[in-house]
Amino acid sequence: MRINERIRAREVRVILAATNEQLGVMRLDDAIRRARSFGLDLVEIAPNAQPPVCRIVDFGKFRYDLAKQEKEKKHVVTKVKEIKFRVNIDEHDYLTKIRHAEDFLDKGNKVKIQLQFRGREMAHQNLGLLVVQRVREDLAGMAHVDMEPKLVGRAVGMTLSPLPANKRHRKFTKHGEILEPEPQEAPHEEDEHEVDTSEPDAN
Repeated sequence: MRINERIRAREVRVILAATNEQLGVMRLDDAIRRARSFGLDLVEIAPNAQPPVCRIVDFGKFRYDLAKQEKEKKHVVTKVKEIKFRVNIDEHDYLTKIRHAEDFLDKGNKVKIQLQFRGREMAHQNLGLLVVQRVREDLAGMAHVDMEPKLVGRAVGMTLSPLPANKRHRKFTKHGEILEPEPQEAPHEEDEHEVDTSEPDAN
């Protein structure tokens, strides 16, 4: 990024950043003098324009703001949504939670599945693992497993991350009905029959 005398163009289009006022096209030395009259710098922001576009700004603050914007772009915070299940969860509640998980994943969030054992349910951990396994299978079209199901204390946890947007496929409608896969085109009639391409016997 060029500033002041490092700008190579003879003429530049000048914008006063503080007010976004267009000061028009002027010779480079005039533009630099105008910038310095404000105690600021002339910064080239569109070198390939005809003529190049420059802004009159505080270069130190301008550079700081650019660095901050780049940092914010790189620092994308992924939220983790927790959804709790029970060993004896009924079908309606189960489907509601799965649809919520699909919604969260579709927005790019991770989902943490938490199945809590209560009282004597600890004696039936296999039933809890079956519920978690079902969740995993029902969300396979939306996510991949980050953390395999793991028993910690009295709970089984599993973390899922969303698949790329173009590969996500919901399993359920908002009413809990299974979405049918899109039908494939039937083969053309001529494709259904083999064609004999062998040459006839000369004899």
